[in-house]
Amino acid sequence: MSSDNYLLNLWEKVGKMPAGKKIFSMFFARKAPYFGTISPLVKEIRPNYAEVFFKKRNAVHNHIQTVHVIAICNALEMAMGALAEATIPKHLRWIPRGMDVKYTAKASSDITAVAETSPEDWKPGDLPVRVKAMREDGTVVVEGTIMLYVSEKPQK
Repeated sequence: MSSDNYLLNLWEKVGKMPAGKKIFSMFFARKAPYFGTISPLVKEIRPNYAEVFFKKRNAVHNHIQTVHVIAICNALEMAMGALAEATIPKHLRWIPRGMDVKYTAKASSDITAVAETSPEDWKPGDLPVRVKAMREDGTVVVEGTIMLYVSEKPQK
């Protein structure tokens, strides 16, 4: 399934190699170096969907030894960015405008962060990206939206 999308092509090529997802994750985390603070692993990218995993470890704990919500939001933003880069039509561009999340359960295990949109969402204006983070047992620990502003690219 080769496309003309650079990120999807890279994912398709590198992701199939031994340790490819880890290599891709390190590369992608460099786009926004703060992503690296959670040691993320990109598990899946496709148009309108991205999934990022990170381990519960001391570096991401809060004062009660659960995963800190800011670390979770970091993973949610990384998933959203991967989704946006893999999905946005060539004539459009995006920028995040805000995040609205609710904490729904204790984050007491490794975390999987998911971002999702629908194909019809990708037009100029506000675009709410649905995000959620889950524990290993599937319990949602954080859910909400990341608002993007989508606009036409300037003519060259």
